[in-house]
Amino acid sequence: MYKRLELHNHTTESDGSLKPLDLIKHMYDNKVDAFAITDHNTISGHKKIKRLLEELQLPMSCIYGMEYTTYYGHILCFNLKEYVPWENINLKHPELLFQSVKEKGALAGVAHPFSYGHPFSRGCRFDMEITDFSSVDFIEIFNNPEPLHEVNEKGMHWWEELVLQGYPLAFTSGMDLHGARDMNNNFATFIEGEPNGNIEEELDVAIRSQRTWISKGPILEWAIDKDQKSITFTIIATNKPGFIHKDSDPYFLNLRTKKGTFTEPISDKAPLTLSYQPFEDDSIILPKLYQINTEIENLVAVAPTIIIP
Repeated sequence: MYKRLELHNHTTESDGSLKPLDLIKHMYDNKVDAFAITDHNTISGHKKIKRLLEELQLPMSCIYGMEYTTYYGHILCFNLKEYVPWENINLKHPELLFQSVKEKGALAGVAHPFSYGHPFSRGCRFDMEITDFSSVDFIEIFNNPEPLHEVNEKGMHWWEELVLQGYPLAFTSGMDLHGARDMNNNFATFIEGEPNGNIEEELDVAIRSQRTWISKGPILEWAIDKDQKSITFTIIATNKPGFIHKDSDPYFLNLRTKKGTFTEPISDKAPLTLSYQPFEDDSIILPKLYQINTEIENLVAVAPTIIIP
């Protein structure tokens, strides 16, 4: 099964207006399978969220994390069990902090890399100079409240360029909640999991294996057939509320490689199978799903990276 995750949320433990209980209720009302608590520079809300979830016994899980908030950029952490000091933050060598977080078994990634920085939002833009991307687990390519072209499109393209260079980076999205917001028709992160599976373990596997999806509604699933040298793409419906699609609006599969892009009509009524022989020299394919046309405004979903065997 696919689980819908909301991976970027703040409470009154930092600068949010939602108390921990309010955040839980907001997620439950929006049919979220699991959510992260990522308050700025504090894990003080972890125990409160855990206690409330145990009391309420809701069919929903929490991923415990934090957002390092510096003058040089923000770093999202998931599965963070203890506070990791960040006195070693270094504009020229941010790998020091990423590695310290990862040594604790947590996942670390870049939040909203192209957000507006000084003088509008000092520190929100990621200005740190990463030279070793093996220390980075993921990039938040869509931060829903941020401007589409100026921030999110740039973030997605940065991630694509890095992956096409061979870096095994996953991607995520987030609402970056600081208060109650309408989450309809916004991107959410999806991963594979079991009905009663451990969400932290499932997220760890998904990110480390580059098996994350983001979508406003349906999932773009793919499967490789080595014998037939083909890839089959399928549009899978989810229970995420708010997505609007008309039968009269066509879906388009978009595949990006080092050499360029390929676009093919696809239906949500039947799978689409394509030979991967034309892409064998590229080996890395980045699949996306659009509706109506392939303008960024009509992006529906981003699927995991395809590595041609």
